[in-house]
Amino acid sequence: MKSILLIEDDPTLSRNIKAALTEEQMQIETVFDGLLADKLLRKNSYDCIILDINLPGKSGFDICRTFRTFNRDTPVLMLTAFDELDDKVQGFDSGADDYLTKPFYMRELLIRVNSLIRRNHQTTTRAEPSTLMSGDLVINLVAKKVVRQGKEIEVTPREFAILSMLLQHKGELVSKADMIREIWGSAFDTNTNTIEVYINFLRNKIDKPFGKSNIKTKIGFGYYFDEHGS
Repeated sequence: MKSILLIEDDPTLSRNIKAALTEEQMQIETVFDGLLADKLLRKNSYDCIILDINLPGKSGFDICRTFRTFNRDTPVLMLTAFDELDDKVQGFDSGADDYLTKPFYMRELLIRVNSLIRRNHQTTTRAEPSTLMSGDLVINLVAKKVVRQGKEIEVTPREFAILSMLLQHKGELVSKADMIREIWGSAFDTNTNTIEVYINFLRNKIDKPFGKSNIKTKIGFGYYFDEHGS
C-alpha cells in the first residue's frame, strides 16, 4: 500500500483528497500545519508528498526546500492557488516535481500522484551504470550527485533525471515529448512549458557558473548535450 503525506490546511479539500486517495487503496496521513509537516517529513518515509503552498507556520516552498536537503528522491506534488508562472518556477526551484492548480479534478490528482510514484520507482530500480561523465561533469547515478570541476552542484530530482537523460543520449536530440514520457509519464501535458523551465534551471546551475554551454536547444526539435560546448 502506497503511503502519502497530504499537507493541506483547508479541511474540506483535505477530506476530499484523502477520500479519493483512500478509494485507490492508498494510506493517507494528513497534516494542516507547516511546522508539524516538517517534523513528520524528517521522521517518516512516504511514497509521495502532496504539498500546499500557503500553510500556517511554514510555507510549502520552505518545507520543500528543507525536505530536499535530506531527501532528493520522494516525489512532491505542489498545490497552487493561482496559475502563476512565478509560483510554478519557485515551486520547481524549491524541489517540487509537479504542480496542480486549484481547483482541480480529483481524477487528475490521482493520475499525477500515480505517475510520480511510478516514475520514481522506475528511476530507482532501473539497472544502469553507476556514473555518467562528460569532460569535467560527473553524474553519480547511485548517490544522485552532480559534480563539475570538483564542485558538487545541488539539483532537484527532476533536474537530475533530465540531465541524466541528456547525458545518456549525449550528442543526440531528445524531443520534448520523449523527455516528458520518460520522466513524467503519458499523463503529463506535452504542451506544458515545464521542460523549458527545467532546462533554464539546469543551464544556470550546470553551464553558466562554469563558463560552459553544453545544454543546447534545437528549436522545434528538442534538446541535446553538446560535449564540446563552451
